[in-house]
Amino acid sequence: MTAQDSTASTAPSIDYQFRDDADVIAFARQHVGARYPAFATAEELQVEEIGDGNINYVYRVCTPDRSASVIVKQGLPWVRIIGESWPLSLVRVRIEAETLQFEADCAPDLVPALHHFDEARSAIVMEDIGDHRNLRHAFLERASLPQLGEQMGRFLATTLYRSSDLALDAHDKKARVARFTNPDQCKITEDLFFVDPFCDHERNSINPALRADAEALWQDAALKVEVAELKQRFLSTPEALLHGDLHAGSIFVREDSTKVIDPEFGFFGPAGFDIGSWLAALWLAACAHTEFEGDRRDYVAQLRAQAVASWESFAREYREQAAHTSDASFAAPGVAERLLSRILRDALGYAGCELIRRTIGLAHVLELESINDDAVRARAERRALALGRELILARESLEDLAAADGVVARLLG
Repeated sequence: MTAQDSTASTAPSIDYQFRDDADVIAFARQHVGARYPAFATAEELQVEEIGDGNINYVYRVCTPDRSASVIVKQGLPWVRIIGESWPLSLVRVRIEAETLQFEADCAPDLVPALHHFDEARSAIVMEDIGDHRNLRHAFLERASLPQLGEQMGRFLATTLYRSSDLALDAHDKKARVARFTNPDQCKITEDLFFVDPFCDHERNSINPALRADAEALWQDAALKVEVAELKQRFLSTPEALLHGDLHAGSIFVREDSTKVIDPEFGFFGPAGFDIGSWLAALWLAACAHTEFEGDRRDYVAQLRAQAVASWESFAREYREQAAHTSDASFAAPGVAERLLSRILRDALGYAGCELIRRTIGLAHVLELESINDDAVRARAERRALALGRELILARESLEDLAAADGVVARLLG
């Protein structure tokens, strides 16, 4: 979702909503005082609202010297910047908390710690990762992140495998699928990924220079058939518990650390969706830097290498975990490789959808939007569209990530 003028529609207050800074501070003191003694003893605590605040309220609560700090996030039963005309179920807040806890159980070093979830107030208290920066800004600054690919591959492998049929008892898996049903958030994804970008929808935001390209894409019957198949798998394949919104804005980084945040779109779906969303984040950044010479071209090679490293890390970890499955069917020789092959095909298709929707759909990415020269930006966006289309159409014939990287290299020039 893109930022809109918050003065256009102001949502009314509700009983559980934090009234003021003092209310936020009291909530934080109550639930993290034992973990952060400074919260219990400090006479003053500070509150600052952070994030884009499009859907939820997000606050940092800290001591004046910032020696102790937490994040408080509160959801409302509607999109915050729109109001009651765009309702959203509060189940998303519980799902975010429980997904975050599951991810922490799988890869505790790769997500912020969950301190408390209060269902009555639809609020979460979590670790402040303010010593990390958003990956979008790191991409813009061409930051060297040597561990990023391996860490994201490990995050994906552990979360997706440990929530799959290979790891869970059948009854447990089915109960989890029901508990993580998330229809409002999924509907947003279904529309923004698989519907809007492939027709002349009012929600689309199209660079005028790309209008002819978008119109050609809308008339591409073969592409629409493939997108429909990808959508059908998204709707009907509860393969693993997904983060559901794994773009660069949901990842914070340091040179030695990666943190994945905001899993409020979590639900059980095809494992390739999360992987494809992540690969597309790297390839979108690569498209943005391709149009420049010098060290930017070197950075494109780094981004491509991160994509390959991510898949290799994922596949390695997945194989190692699959070797210990207790299900005799899944333990048969060749099964894990067959599953990995299908997951990769799905991932490439979903990566293609993400590349297209981030170029002509509702929510664009800063990496492309920040290009000041209109002609250069249009060329970068055109590359993203072409790459997205080819990944979708060719996914069945691309046997590994190296083959997909060959497509990326050819279209990025």
